Amino acid sequence: MRLLTASVLGGMVLALAACGETATQRAATGGLGGLAVAGPAGAVVGGTVGAATAE
Repeated sequence: MRLLTASVLGGMVLALAACGETATQRAATGGLGGLAVAGPAGAVVGGTVGAATAE
């Protein structure tokens, strides 16, 4: 059950990281989503994924 929850939340963070029109906006939304799910380490990962996401 814990793995399922982590997978769903991780998918939500990746989806949120893709929101925004610029790389800065995507990094910010990814960082906030990661922070909400996994704390400071999640914020770093979410921000990185958001910044790396290209349209």
